[in-house]
Amino acid sequence: MASFAEVLKVEPVDSHSYRVGLLTEWSIGSVPHGGVVTSVLQAVAKHHFSTTLRSQNQPDCITLHVDFVQRTSVGPAIVKVKDIKLGRQTSTVQLTLTQDGRDEVIAVLTHANITAESGLSLPTAWRLSPSPEPADLKQLLAHGTDGTWTQWKSPRPDFRKASVNMDFFIPKQGRAERGVMDQWIKFKNGECFTNTCLGLLSDMFPQMVESYSEDEEAIQKAGIGKKELTMHWYPTLALNLDVKRLLPEEGAQWMFIRIQSKLIHNGRKDLEVIIMNEEQEVVALSHHVAMILSAARNLAKRGGGQNDKESASRL
Repeated sequence: MASFAEVLKVEPVDSHSYRVGLLTEWSIGSVPHGGVVTSVLQAVAKHHFSTTLRSQNQPDCITLHVDFVQRTSVGPAIVKVKDIKLGRQTSTVQLTLTQDGRDEVIAVLTHANITAESGLSLPTAWRLSPSPEPADLKQLLAHGTDGTWTQWKSPRPDFRKASVNMDFFIPKQGRAERGVMDQWIKFKNGECFTNTCLGLLSDMFPQMVESYSEDEEAIQKAGIGKKELTMHWYPTLALNLDVKRLLPEEGAQWMFIRIQSKLIHNGRKDLEVIIMNEEQEVVALSHHVAMILSAARNLAKRGGGQNDKESASRL
């Protein structure tokens, strides 16, 4: 099983092009996991700012917007970087991931130096609502449960291969309310999370749709059976990331994530993702727009003709 550090390997082609690999162990069905792809783009930008743009002294991604315009594939890819704006406090670059001549993912990232930031800071009254139950992380690590939180296993590990690399812990009593999910997460192999993992963390959790499996009223109204809830693929159309703070240089073993949907309607959903450290401090905020499609769409092969190619590339 490839470690996440291996996933983030970047090979320079020239000053503004980089070769990366999208691995099957970190895929959903036949398609590389969107959060993994996002972290790969973060890794490319970090490498670019440490080499080509090292004089900027802006090593940290503070904002990111990704559009998944076509379905990616397992295998090598080229990421081309365009320097959009180079500034004293922040700089912005555009990344385009291509495979077989197709522009498949387009991202805009803004970098800064978080440790050098200064300026006005004010407290707010914001807090997680509903409040999550406290967790004993030592008990979770040793026993898989602490009486309040319990380990979650993907219902389709053969399809959601990327999730097999992670350990998930969710409230034993289930979700606090409709459209709200909480989790503690760690790498199964003991790796630690760094800021380059925030793309992964923003998109790695039990699926919101499947949290309705015990909600008889909701699934009856939707006209779908419990088993059918697990037969979907949720490709992300767009993902935003707002990075608030740096994780420790040595990384973090555990992260807490709150996931919330405001509207799941006509095969499309929103996701608000709040990523926090062990101290329940906000590390990053993310927002997604995603589709709800049949898993068969994920596994469909690209056709040989032009019309088939266009059809297969559409979500």
